[in-house]
Amino acid sequence: MAPSARPYRGVFPVVPTIFTETGDLDLAGQTRCVDFMIDAGSDGLCILANFSEQFVLTDAERELLMETILGHVAGRVPVIVTTTHFSTAACAARSRRAQELGAAMVMVMPPYHGATIRVPEAGIVAFFQRVSDAIDIPIMIQDAPVSGTALSAELLARMAREIANVAYFKIEVPQAAAKLRRLIELGGDAIEGPWDGEEAITLLADLDAGATGAMTGGGYPDGIRQIIDPFLAGDREAAVAAYGRWLPLINHENRQCGLATAKILMKEGGIIACDAVRHPLADPHPASRAGLLDAARRLDPLVLRWAR
Repeated sequence: MAPSARPYRGVFPVVPTIFTETGDLDLAGQTRCVDFMIDAGSDGLCILANFSEQFVLTDAERELLMETILGHVAGRVPVIVTTTHFSTAACAARSRRAQELGAAMVMVMPPYHGATIRVPEAGIVAFFQRVSDAIDIPIMIQDAPVSGTALSAELLARMAREIANVAYFKIEVPQAAAKLRRLIELGGDAIEGPWDGEEAITLLADLDAGATGAMTGGGYPDGIRQIIDPFLAGDREAAVAAYGRWLPLINHENRQCGLATAKILMKEGGIIACDAVRHPLADPHPASRAGLLDAARRLDPLVLRWAR
């Protein structure tokens, strides 16, 4: 994307990875999924994230998905590629490859492995510096509990000021709004993109705190746009009303069906043929699936009618 497209703002949902009933990649279904998400109003997309089941993909599958999705999007919207890896060299190489294929940004978690292997603060700073040195596109730091790594607002702001390409921050820890406020206060203009995450469950509070982007699940970007667009245009009351309408579905995704949500909705709408997650992950309980679809049908999201 041209530099004039920055700063990136709005709704950048995570693209789910589409599998067949036998667990293979379904590339035809994958491109239909991407087309729907763009038509549903996504300002951009994120691929190979945790909600994309990146942890069940081989390196060869990651490469194939990057090539397929970035080639199919063909610049219609900016695409963020998740390149997290414990190895600094591997993360830098993944990030360079994403840039070569046309990524607008990379998203990276601090290095972690298992329940106990972590890196001290100096190592985290050096890690992001070396990844930044390898690329020319922005880095979004994903600050989420899954890494088991505490990233203070002070540390994040310091990296934004000192590391050239560190400019975006997806904050999805408890009390995210308070952390966003502190990050913006400390980092000032170096914080190009303070963003919300965690399926938008805290979106309204995060927007009030200064968030300018949201990385959500991929099933209903049109619904999230109904919240974030009026807010960013200065109409908080319309955003509050929309948040109230969509919150039951957001909550069902965040607390019940998780990363299977987008695929369940896409299969129900005829966009994809199979909504299975990849083993050893388990599909949601049928009752949870039914509850999700009930919540969705009350809102008439595009996902349920786009392919009809």
